[in-house]
Amino acid sequence: MTGFRLGRTARLAASFLYLALLVFAPFYWIFSASIKAPQEIIARTPTLIPHSFTWQHYDKLLGASAFPTYLYNSLLAALGTMLITVVLAVLAAYGLYRLRFPGRNTIFQIILVTYAFPGVLLLIPLYGMLSHLRLIDTLAALVIINVTFAAPFAVWMLQAFFRTIPLELEEAAALDGASRLQTMTLIMLPLAAPGVASVAIFAFIMAWTEYMFASVLILSDAKRTLPVGLAGIIGQYQIDWGLLLAGATLTALPVMLLFSLVGRHFVEGLTAGAGK
Repeated sequence: MTGFRLGRTARLAASFLYLALLVFAPFYWIFSASIKAPQEIIARTPTLIPHSFTWQHYDKLLGASAFPTYLYNSLLAALGTMLITVVLAVLAAYGLYRLRFPGRNTIFQIILVTYAFPGVLLLIPLYGMLSHLRLIDTLAALVIINVTFAAPFAVWMLQAFFRTIPLELEEAAALDGASRLQTMTLIMLPLAAPGVASVAIFAFIMAWTEYMFASVLILSDAKRTLPVGLAGIIGQYQIDWGLLLAGATLTALPVMLLFSLVGRHFVEGLTAGAGK
């Protein structure tokens, strides 16, 4: 029995070690390379632990490049996408599940069908629509596009959470005189907090990493987001690896901070939503 427990503990430790290496090793490699001197970065023999130490790449990135502007634009687009997606998804999911009206199931099926079309197929018609609305080269266009692609999945996930909340709670709130909106905000949302957190993180990361529409809809350098801005660092004949690695480190930092704050709710939301 003791041998079985030791073997199980060893397997769990090995699994956690493998997961840590798989997840954290790329981040460590990028960060460690970003604080190396240029000569060490391009050396023939890679070094796991930096032999040199310098902040020159970060100084150049923040002081002599447009990275702060790209970071600001990405934050605006990602936060705007996250807030609008959460509001729309909560209202839509609650309405589709709790309210009874003709065509409810059809609408829900249509929402799921939207994921059958790759985004690249919609690039030209969406560009034409946004051009007609004079939204080309604006962050509002990116927010609209990101919400369009993030909202269907968010509605599907939140609807699964609302199904687990007993109907008796809403009936009790109605007897106490609460309106639909009060019931949703005061009762449903706290109980569906893991699902709301999952939707928020999903929408933020989707907007933070989106490249295709950002590279087409944004024309001026002052409105570029991080993925497009970092791609511009890669030149045709040479690459400033130190600058690129420093930018990649700072780009990954907000996502890591977000996961450290609400990552537990994100995991709970994915596992719970998958089982509903």
